[in-house]
Amino acid sequence: MNLPVFRRSPAVGIRAGRWLAALVLAAAGAFTAGGCGGSSSPSTPTPVPTATPPPGGAVTVTLSGGVASPKQVEINVGQRVAFVNNDTVAHEIASNPHPIHTDCPPINEVGGLAPGTARLTGAFTIARTCGYHDHGMPDNASLQGTIIIH
Repeated sequence: MNLPVFRRSPAVGIRAGRWLAALVLAAAGAFTAGGCGGSSSPSTPTPVPTATPPPGGAVTVTLSGGVASPKQVEINVGQRVAFVNNDTVAHEIASNPHPIHTDCPPINEVGGLAPGTARLTGAFTIARTCGYHDHGMPDNASLQGTIIIH
């Protein structure tokens, strides 16, 4: 029984060789671009950033360690307040009084703040004094504060 002999043309071998070379070069490039270039210095882990308030010159209240700071801020009519949650737990900022939150609706625009996030109040359009609290912990005096609008 005679079996057929398959012969490959030289062009097929050249194409396969070029394809293999291109694959090896691409893999080497990806390996180098991935930061494994042989540097002798150890890599430093990137720190997890804390939340930063949105731009716009807003006064900032920071929540950290279960405390709102500063406890009192002063702004002008038309301004906003940024609430930044650098705490390890979520907070929900709401206007007084609890539980109806009707005194200062712009505060209620902050709503829930996951750890590492920041949100702005709405613009305050009337000169007055507004109280706020964490809706989930309304009796926690450390998470209460005042916004004075001039």
